[in-house]
Amino acid sequence: MPLTSRIRIREGKPFPLGAHWDGLGVNFALFSANATAVELCLFEDDGGAEVGRIALPEYTDEVWHGYLPDAQPGTHYAYRVHGPYAPGEGHRFNPNKLVLDPYAKGLTGTVTWDDALFGYTVGEGDLSFDTRDSAPFMPRCRVVDPAFGWGRVQAPAVPWERTVIYEAHLRGMTMRCPAVPERLRGSYAGLASEEMVAYLRGLGITAIELMPVHAFAQDQHLIEKGLRNYWGYNTLSFFAPELGYSATGSLREFKQMVARLHDAGIEVILDVVYNHTAEGNELGPTLSFRGIDNASYYRLAPDRRHYINDTGTGNTLNLSHPRVLQLVTDSLRYWVEEMRVDGFRFDLATILGREDHGFDEGGGFLDSCRQDPVLSRVKLIAEPWDLGPGGYQVGGFPPGWAEWNDAFRDTVRAFWRGDEGQAADLARRLTASGDKFDRRGRKPWASVNFVAAHDGFTLNDVVSFNERHNDANGEGGNDGHSHNLSFNHGAEGPTDDPDIRALRERQKRNMLATLMLAQGTPMLLAGDEFGRTQRGNNNAYCQDNEISWVDWEGIDEDGAALSAFTRKLIELRHRFPLLHRNRFLTGELDAEFGVRDVSWITPAGAPMETAHWDDPNTRCFGMVLDGRAQATGIHKPAGDSTLLMIVNAHHDAVPFALPEPPAGLHWMLLLDTNRPELAEPEDFAFGHDFLVTGRSLLLFLLQLDVGGEISLQAARGALTAGTRPPPLPLKARG
Repeated sequence: MPLTSRIRIREGKPFPLGAHWDGLGVNFALFSANATAVELCLFEDDGGAEVGRIALPEYTDEVWHGYLPDAQPGTHYAYRVHGPYAPGEGHRFNPNKLVLDPYAKGLTGTVTWDDALFGYTVGEGDLSFDTRDSAPFMPRCRVVDPAFGWGRVQAPAVPWERTVIYEAHLRGMTMRCPAVPERLRGSYAGLASEEMVAYLRGLGITAIELMPVHAFAQDQHLIEKGLRNYWGYNTLSFFAPELGYSATGSLREFKQMVARLHDAGIEVILDVVYNHTAEGNELGPTLSFRGIDNASYYRLAPDRRHYINDTGTGNTLNLSHPRVLQLVTDSLRYWVEEMRVDGFRFDLATILGREDHGFDEGGGFLDSCRQDPVLSRVKLIAEPWDLGPGGYQVGGFPPGWAEWNDAFRDTVRAFWRGDEGQAADLARRLTASGDKFDRRGRKPWASVNFVAAHDGFTLNDVVSFNERHNDANGEGGNDGHSHNLSFNHGAEGPTDDPDIRALRERQKRNMLATLMLAQGTPMLLAGDEFGRTQRGNNNAYCQDNEISWVDWEGIDEDGAALSAFTRKLIELRHRFPLLHRNRFLTGELDAEFGVRDVSWITPAGAPMETAHWDDPNTRCFGMVLDGRAQATGIHKPAGDSTLLMIVNAHHDAVPFALPEPPAGLHWMLLLDTNRPELAEPEDFAFGHDFLVTGRSLLLFLLQLDVGGEISLQAARGALTAGTRPPPLPLKARG
């Protein structure tokens, strides 16, 4: 290269890994245990042509390193790594392929699919060797200056038991939002807009869980079909934010988004993918890890040529290797300490706990997080399943972790659909699935409850479609789950039938109420609060269009009413500590007060017995939460709310005898999914047979204060707090 002789380079240090500017120059350090040489490639200021190539001069503890005193933030770089090309031995070095720094904090450009990206000659098998230069088709790494003044904004630090999560796609949230300026739609700045932040705050959620924002690669097969990877589970860099979500191209935009959400009291949780990379199997491209040290970064089959594929994506990261484990934990700490996020949801997290002998809740990665002074303080959420052996591990993660609880989703859907034999399981799910999580001092918040998530039907589609409709994905409608536990209530998809529409709306309210009134941590899918549809597509991973984007302008009268109802539910949850207890409900007798923290009653007002739970036709029962049995520590309040929830999944109305309250007190109806417009509490005495509408949920309050009297003011407050929905971000700015 013409400028190589003019580039000054010193030995530098083997740490920290990556490219770090110290105010005077940049230190470059790259781990590779099996390389024979590493060349640092430098590019023009805009990331264009290569202007210099120089070998890193030192190799210490399997780290290649060098220091450029003339480099500074904005420098574009990448690597070429020399070593054996011996796929049968696990080595796939090819210096003709430009590879990205696994620790790159910023990227410029995107992957442009071309046969030159592959280390082998396409069409001749992966044992062949390709000599074409891949640089014209590769992004560049960019040295960044991390400086950002966070000022007075502090992290909200919301306790787990008070957390309400909102799962959202960063781009999809604002692409169809008229209140966000067009140039900012689909970006970090768009989500941070005043209108969007006000909406989220008004809804009452405490955390937004963003689908992947790590830089990711578009899939070649999707590009060829005219589609795009919308979800982003195809990681290219574990440190760099996705450039396609930036309106300005700077790290500052992401940090400003976090700061503005924090200022509104909203935490930021990132959905992260540390189980695999965008390089696929042995027939995939050479973009980074494969060309740097394939045998170290990936779990390889015994023949060393092929990859263990516990992810279903072609490869699996080898977190049993100390340097790969370091990469992941360094990445997590970077996002916490530098980018100030508040937690992570780990995609296919069972893989992260899998050692050579199988899943181990004391595995290296899980132990690393538990003892880490930074990571042990943030919210850690596992998707506790993968495709590997023993991959389903709901309830199997160690203390300190929360987990997506798909048993909650499936039970709630099945119960409200009217399936037989669901009553006992619903009782377990309403009490934070203690059968799965009540061990080793874990708390109810460990169960992250949801009725819909990005993967599957939206809530609206759960009550509107019997079958998945994924034809737009180009896979013959065969992709996505077939076991959706959905019910269209008489018509497939949209309908003008007023009876079907009314029943669907009530079923949405039933499932949302079950979600928000259950013990555990509720997670709401973005748009479910007003009935967002994906037109029956339950696998919209490749639909970067109106199918997936939140349609703010399409919110009709029913949607606005559902939004108000959801706001009321979240407010009720925040208002009553009984709905987010920090200890599991056991049903045991409280010796001091002679009451049980939870009890179950039949429509006749009698205690539920084994025969009732075992009866497959039990579809209506009550759950009493007695505030006097609030054993949350040595301090017990003088009095607290007592709540009664009644669920009825029968299609017909059921008379329900309300249990006898203390003398002089009355039950007050706070919530009825059949009457979402209820604005004033209604009193009911013991012995009154309340006619519970078919397919509906009720919530009654028995408010006790020091004097033993009902607080009507508190009851009215619980009812009216949610009647004003958050301002929908519909008004366009000039």
